[in-house]
Amino acid sequence: MAPLGRRDDRQERREERRGGASDNEVFQMREKLVSVGDDYWIETIGGRRAFKVDGKVARIRDTLVIRDVAGNEVAKVQERKIAIRDTMAIERPGRPDATIKKALINPLRDRFTLSADDAGEIDIQGNIVDHEYDFERDGAKIAEVSKRWLRVRDSYGVEIVPGEDIALILAATVALDQLSH
Repeated sequence: MAPLGRRDDRQERREERRGGASDNEVFQMREKLVSVGDDYWIETIGGRRAFKVDGKVARIRDTLVIRDVAGNEVAKVQERKIAIRDTMAIERPGRPDATIKKALINPLRDRFTLSADDAGEIDIQGNIVDHEYDFERDGAKIAEVSKRWLRVRDSYGVEIVPGEDIALILAATVALDQLSH
């Protein structure tokens, strides 16, 4: 375990790379997240386990279940096989389901739309494969995905502004990782 002073220094450097301290939640994700059948934890930048991604293997469709630390299901991510465009369904217990769809044509950047009755339409743009993209609602950034903040190999960060649906944003990030394989 690093001495407290060293940990504070590292946190300050991370905040500088992200443009300063903020109240935003930042989570650490594994790159090339999960194969169906694998499980892993999404952690806070401080190393606290926040959500578990559970890859289900005994299903007709690939399914990833996201659970909170108490083991409660907060989202289920499944690919829609019949859709014309790349589409993933995000089922959320007790909340409206969400879908994430790839834009028809966009030669410059990857573009997706995340839609849910309780969250509206969220535009996702950037480089999905390299984990450098933003979530925006009505032109305002609500989350950012980037490898620049973390120096942990094969990891990237997801920064979410306060008041946003953390489980939905993380489930969409998991879905995008599956679509980009």
